[in-house]
Amino acid sequence: MKTEVVLQAVGLTKHFPVRRGLRRAAVHAVDDVHLTLRRGRVTALVGESGSGKSTVARLLAQLYPRTAGDITLHGEPATVRGGRQFRRYAARVQMIFQDPFASLNPVHTIRYHLTRALKIHGNATPDLEQALHDLLTRVSMTPPERYLDKFPHELSGGQRQRIAIARALGADPDALLADEPVSMLDVSIRLGVLNLLRDLKERFNLAILYITHDIASARYFADETMVMYAGRMVEGGDSETVTQSPAHPYTRLLIDSAPDPDRLAGVAAAGEDRGDGEPPSLIRPPAGCRFHPRCPVAMPRCATDLPVRLEIGDAPGHWAACWLYAEAVRS
Repeated sequence: MKTEVVLQAVGLTKHFPVRRGLRRAAVHAVDDVHLTLRRGRVTALVGESGSGKSTVARLLAQLYPRTAGDITLHGEPATVRGGRQFRRYAARVQMIFQDPFASLNPVHTIRYHLTRALKIHGNATPDLEQALHDLLTRVSMTPPERYLDKFPHELSGGQRQRIAIARALGADPDALLADEPVSMLDVSIRLGVLNLLRDLKERFNLAILYITHDIASARYFADETMVMYAGRMVEGGDSETVTQSPAHPYTRLLIDSAPDPDRLAGVAAAGEDRGDGEPPSLIRPPAGCRFHPRCPVAMPRCATDLPVRLEIGDAPGHWAACWLYAEAVRS
């Protein structure tokens, strides 16, 4: 039985207008993205820098107006046209940003940040001090009185990110959009923050979007993994299946980019093509599959025809947008 859908995007598209001399153009940052966030589950969105992951999160948070596509919250259309509508939407969908120091006002204390979150979203109980203590306890910042009157610069990076998570919880949301929440933290404390998010997901039945460029952490933390390249989704499915049996050549490239001396030695000996090169310009993206200029197994069709989602393998829900599997699907 499928769990409740909290947030869903269908055909989500964002083009940023730019000028090139006297001509107008557009950056095709996100094109035709389909994404579903369910209660009690983590969906990872993986891709290299510039692939459009953070833009997807900002579109879902309604921080950017979308060029096309639909967003629904609990099955209802979610279109924000004013401050009051945005506040109601933000109470259900909260975002955790990559840099906790930039997302916290350095001139205000932790007490101010958390109190403001509680009051804005109508969750400030008569016993405000107890509500603040509860928020800090949820994110393992104990004893709470040690941190309430500190400023952000007095905390470590991991502690600041925990405060950012506590502030998001102050709205009592149904969905958290975590934009690379551990990428700016020391390696030694990343696991602790991911485990905290997992615990919060289970305790409060949250739907979480986890954005990362580290596909290994997606396998550890997420139930489902979606892979994005140059503004388009290229593969998706159960995290274990996507990371252990990758179908799209780009997903394989991401997995192979993780350091492994034995594998690197074998590749060097075989002289295998690793799909080197730069991502394409999103002002004039290539026709067909956007990965085809870098793909070591590209076919002529890949340069002309946009690939469609094809269900592959024995694992239910595993798909790839790649013409390599067109014949296998037909048969």
